[in-house]
Amino acid sequence: MNLKYVLCYLVAITLSSCSRQRNLVYFSDLKGASESTSQVLDTGEPTILKNDILGITVNSTSPESNVLFASVPGNPTMNGMYEREGYRVSNGGSIKFPVLGQVKLEGLTIGQAQALMETELNKYVKNAIVNIKFMNFRVTVIGEVNHPSTFTVTNEKINLLEALGLAGDMTPYGKRENVLLIREVDGIRMMERVNLNSKDVLNSPYFYLKQNDVIYVEPDKAKSVEVSNNNRLMPLVVAAISAVAVLATTFLNR
Repeated sequence: MNLKYVLCYLVAITLSSCSRQRNLVYFSDLKGASESTSQVLDTGEPTILKNDILGITVNSTSPESNVLFASVPGNPTMNGMYEREGYRVSNGGSIKFPVLGQVKLEGLTIGQAQALMETELNKYVKNAIVNIKFMNFRVTVIGEVNHPSTFTVTNEKINLLEALGLAGDMTPYGKRENVLLIREVDGIRMMERVNLNSKDVLNSPYFYLKQNDVIYVEPDKAKSVEVSNNNRLMPLVVAAISAVAVLATTFLNR
């Protein structure tokens, strides 16, 4: 009779060893719904970097002046504004703009760049209004997510959770406590790890993403075990142990 219990115990241990529990809850260390933080958060407003491509639209009270900044002179957009897109920021941090020549924009936010260009353009045209947007603001999410891909960000501001949402969220195998963020700053590639099980990530300088950030969600060891060739026989082993247990139980009960 003792043999029966031993065999049942071995089967239970074998089955339980096939998987282990994971913490799938974001910010699981929050104490309650009313908990808040008094820390001033980084707004995550991106700054213009080398090799960024900027779409720049200029409008003024003078249609003749607007033609200078149009990609196709005499061809206004639907709202009457002339647009020329695709100004790449050089390695020196500048763009080459009609009338103004070289304009240093690296390190500025979009709002600061617009204010600078409006100030410079108002020396030549009346009431210039400048609109600037990123044309190559992209983030990439790969690894243990449901829809890995590269996503173009239209509003030029995105945080880590929003990027994961675009990728369909993590799979159950994704290591929420050890998400890798890859970012390039001044030609140097840096890597940082963030813990999405912790509320502290909300105050992290890496919570808001920058242009061309890459998010890699590492798979849990359980995923490696599942796909390993050495473990393809595990269901057969478990079935064999179960069969032996059943036969042994039947034999002992006679």
